[in-house]
Amino acid sequence: MLSSAVAYAADSGAADALQAQPGVLLDTIRANRKALVAVNLELSPEEAAKFWPLYDRYQKEISAIGDRVISIVDDYSASFRDLTNDKALQLMENYLAAEAERLQVRRTYLAEFGKILPGRTVARFYQIENKMDAVLRYDLAATIPVVDEKRGTPAK
Repeated sequence: MLSSAVAYAADSGAADALQAQPGVLLDTIRANRKALVAVNLELSPEEAAKFWPLYDRYQKEISAIGDRVISIVDDYSASFRDLTNDKALQLMENYLAAEAERLQVRRTYLAEFGKILPGRTVARFYQIENKMDAVLRYDLAATIPVVDEKRGTPAK
């Protein structure tokens, strides 16, 4: 969730200036995600008829998890300067729970996609999804200040 490459953001004010952008980026990727998948998969009409309804269900579940992650990041961003040890651990627990749920959804749908598409096409689909997620995570990471463990409350 936090990248050491953006440690400067905590003091530079960059996090404050960019804090509103994660929602905009998320909306942009969501709006274009289906089109990017469509262009890169080149499904036959028969495959498409089976794939897109399943994809829409998959995206609904994945998007809900993404919304939870954004909420966790917003909570962290609002409190990172005065972050207690307990709050830091709570935020990490929430984040890891969301990531575990995301992984479980992907595992569940892997079998479903495998029933309607060839394995290589399913692998390509997951690669495309991972690439889009990497772009989103990279951009989001630039907005998240890194915890300064020397500042804040003493360790318990």
